[in-house]
Amino acid sequence: MQANYVLSNDVKIPSIAFGTWELSEGEVAYQSVLKALEYGYRHIDTAQIYGNEKSVGQAIKDSKIDRQAIFLTTKVWNDKGTYEATKASIDESMTKLQVDYLDLLLIHWPNPQAFQANDAWIERNAQVWRAMEGYYQAGKIRSIGVSNFLEHHIEALKKTATVKPMVNQIKLSPGLTQAKLVDYCKREGIVLEAYSPLGRGDAFHNETLKEMAARYDVTVAQLCLQWSWQHGFLPLPRSKTPANILSNIERPEFTIEAADMERLDQLEDLATAPDPDHAKE
Repeated sequence: MQANYVLSNDVKIPSIAFGTWELSEGEVAYQSVLKALEYGYRHIDTAQIYGNEKSVGQAIKDSKIDRQAIFLTTKVWNDKGTYEATKASIDESMTKLQVDYLDLLLIHWPNPQAFQANDAWIERNAQVWRAMEGYYQAGKIRSIGVSNFLEHHIEALKKTATVKPMVNQIKLSPGLTQAKLVDYCKREGIVLEAYSPLGRGDAFHNETLKEMAARYDVTVAQLCLQWSWQHGFLPLPRSKTPANILSNIERPEFTIEAADMERLDQLEDLATAPDPDHAKE
C-alpha cells in the first residue's frame, strides 16, 4: 500500500491518520498521540470540538519529531459562521496546537442547525471557506477541505470558492460505501478520508468480518483498513490502547479478493451514515 496520497494541489498526505475523536483532553489524548507518533503515524487528525487540541499539540512537540514530517489536521466547528469568527478560530487552534501552520483544515459539518433557516448554511459555508482560502493563500494552511459534505453542499460551495475542496472526510466502513458520494468526489479529484473505519467498534462483533479476518490471518481492524485502502480511502482509526494503535499501522501484506470486497461492501447492520442536512453532532 502506498505511503501517501497526493492532493489536487500536489501536497502529499499520509494514507493513514491517527484519529483523536473521544480521546479526552489531558493524559488520554496526550499519551495516545505520543504513542501513535512513536509507532510511526505521521498524520494526526483532531478538531476544535474534540476539545483536545492542547494535548495533541503538546504530544507533537514532545515527540521531538520534525514538524515538517507530521501532517496535522483540525476542523472548524459549527458555531463559526462568519469570516472573522473563522479567522479567530483558526488562530486559536494553531495556538492550542503550538504550530504556525496547519497541513489540512476542514469545515466540520455543512449544515449546522443554527444556519438551516432559509438556506443560511450556504452563506455560512462561503464565509468560512473564504477565511480558510485566505490562510491557504498566505501559506499558513497547506490544504483545505470539508467533512460530512454531500454533493449538493460541495456544489453550493464551488459557486463562490476560488479553491476547490481537496478532501472530504466522511463516514466509510465495510457495509457503508456511500457509493454515489464517493464516485462524485473521485470525479472532482477530492481525496476521501474514512472516519469510523471500524464501524465505531461494531466491526469487532461482526461474524463475517471475524471469519474473513481469520482466513486472511489478520485482525478485524487490519481487514477493515485494507478494505479502505483498496477503495482508495484514507482511514482514520482511533484507539487509546497501545497494542491496537500499533496493530492498526502494521499493514500486513495481503490483498482482499474481489468476491470478498463485494461481500464487505454489502455487509448489513454494521454502520449507518449520518444525515449532514439534519445532523446535530
